[in-house]
Amino acid sequence: MALIELKDIHKSYHLDGFDLEILKGISLKINEGEFVAIMGPSGSGKSTLMNILGCLDLPSSGEYLLDGKNVEGLSTDELAQIRNEKIGFVFQGFNLLSRTSALENVELPMVYGKVGAEERKKRAESALEKVGLKERMYHMPNQLSGGQQQRVAIARAVVNDAPIIFADEPTGNLDTKMSVEIMDLFTKLNQDMKRTIILVTHEEDIAKYASRVIKIVDGEIHSDRSSKK
Repeated sequence: MALIELKDIHKSYHLDGFDLEILKGISLKINEGEFVAIMGPSGSGKSTLMNILGCLDLPSSGEYLLDGKNVEGLSTDELAQIRNEKIGFVFQGFNLLSRTSALENVELPMVYGKVGAEERKKRAESALEKVGLKERMYHMPNQLSGGQQQRVAIARAVVNDAPIIFADEPTGNLDTKMSVEIMDLFTKLNQDMKRTIILVTHEEDIAKYASRVIKIVDGEIHSDRSSKK
């Protein structure tokens, strides 16, 4: 059974009296342990697809099965629980709280999950150590480089042992050297920690890190191929 299965997914938004169709019948399967890059030009629908896959939005029609469960029938609370337990998010803009330390930022998903303070600290410290920030855990985001901030975001995404990591343009604000370091970290998460990685990018050099590349054009799958690493 596929970890993720989309069946004829459509997504439209009602704007100024008419329906704007963004996704036009997307069907795909993603298996546990895959590293998938979703590519496409601006406006192609790749970010809308990511939002649906990450349970941040629901399709207008079609069926989304996550680990065998139909997402459409879930309540708002159940969707939030899935996002907290099964999914980790990494964004282009890092999305860190500016007035809290790296450690406290990583603790956030566990606060929502009602994990005790002592266990939160222990797990957050371990996650930061895994991404190479043991010595920086009490630094504020403005005391960290862009690459270090993204490492904090990755630690936050994995601290709950979420099996799926969604990354939306995670190197978009980084220079080439930092981008390589972050992508090497995603590769390690996939290969050594057995996380399923789904990455949105418009950069061919970044997509090459994935084992599979799906290209979206005008809301439809244009190609779906294995990528040689």
